Amino acid sequence: MADVGIGSGINIGSIVSSMVAAERAPKETQLAKLEKKTTTQITAVGAMKSAISDFQTALGSLNKAGLFLARSASSSKSDLVGVTANTTAGAGSYQVEVKTLATNSKVALAAIPSTAEAPVAFASGTLAISLGVPGDPPTKETFSVTVDESNNSLAGVRDAINEAGKEKGVSATIVTDEFGSRLVLTSSKTGAGRDISVAVPDEVAVQTGQTALSSLAFDGTASSTGSGARVLSQAQSAELYIDGLKVVSETNKVDGAIDGVTLDLKAKTAANEPLTVNVSEDKAGVKKQVQSFVDAYNKLIGVINSQTKVTSVGDGKTPVTGALVGDATARTLLGTIRNELVNTQGGGAIRVLADMGITTQKDGTLAIDSAKLDKTLAGNFEQLSGFFTGDTGLAARLDAKLKPYTETGGILEQRNKAMTETITKIDKQKEDLDRRITSLQERLYKQFNAMDTLVGRLSNTSASLLASLENLPWAANNSKK
Repeated sequence: MADVGIGSGINIGSIVSSMVAAERAPKETQLAKLEKKTTTQITAVGAMKSAISDFQTALGSLNKAGLFLARSASSSKSDLVGVTANTTAGAGSYQVEVKTLATNSKVALAAIPSTAEAPVAFASGTLAISLGVPGDPPTKETFSVTVDESNNSLAGVRDAINEAGKEKGVSATIVTDEFGSRLVLTSSKTGAGRDISVAVPDEVAVQTGQTALSSLAFDGTASSTGSGARVLSQAQSAELYIDGLKVVSETNKVDGAIDGVTLDLKAKTAANEPLTVNVSEDKAGVKKQVQSFVDAYNKLIGVINSQTKVTSVGDGKTPVTGALVGDATARTLLGTIRNELVNTQGGGAIRVLADMGITTQKDGTLAIDSAKLDKTLAGNFEQLSGFFTGDTGLAARLDAKLKPYTETGGILEQRNKAMTETITKIDKQKEDLDRRITSLQERLYKQFNAMDTLVGRLSNTSASLLASLENLPWAANNSKK
């Protein structure tokens, strides 16, 4: 298609482009505005849904009776004794003195001459490795290790012990000292009487070049010097005193000595210098959760406020409006949760949030009077649980109001679905507009080209007529005059 008409000399391309642009512009502008508005609203609704979800999470954490039953436990010397408490622990203060820590058994078996050039080879047989078990009478837990030609080296015996001793908590390593190489056995279990011993109940006759398997036997008590077997660490129980009362524990985790409290013994205390363990209601944890509730609520209010406000930007200029200005969903949600916050509950000292120092500000957010909240925690701690938790507590009531908005198929999901469908329709209208404009452009080019052809023909006819008229006799005479 020519941009400039041959017959008419008119710039057909420019005219068609202008007409097409004039036809496209209004609809294109309309669709662009609608797409921008809808996309902005989708983002705003998504931000609101996220803020509601965060608020619901905070409500769920607050709506737990266990939060108000939790206990806070502290140790005056946490580097010596750590402490935790569960909900059954009673409030109180205890003096704790640690005399000994629970230890495990560790023994070094007899040193065996063994080098890379001349590795030891044991005679075949069975090692019976035992751990004492306290009781009356005491017993032993024993596991067996078979030694044969496939594993009769020092490393082979070590690996066999490690494999067989997994479940019993016994492991082996090789340590080489001035007397030779030793198998060092370590138990993971602590407590008096849980000492390691090694017996050889079954041994094949020693062949030339072999070392008797019985050289690894050790009763766990008769510690030798030189190359003989020795005790590196004897198993013992922890011994501590709580308010002067003696407590013995097989492990350094002492459960039940104080009801609901676990003591984690880390080191001995200095003589006559007991540390203090305090157990109390976990008021700090409750205060932290109340702060999280307020923060999540304020985040939600902030999102709604930013999306529903109109901001002036100067005289004569169009104000900046939020994506959800005048939106019924946001307005209804805001009214619903605000009404629930001011509803009174019960007839005790805590009936509304303001009774514990939580008040509403001009912008709709909440503020905490920390001193008043601390006073409530100190004087009316028991009533906080009833105010926030349970089916009729504030947390459950607010969550019930929010669920219709966030649940599957809920208000916000339906709203988002409708807006997504609008975007899809806009894309379809854009495609339709492109097809219509393409068709219009083709039609206009055909019409202008036809006109150009006609003008060209008329110009040729006119020139021909003028030439014929000039050749007539009278036209010729006239021309001579």
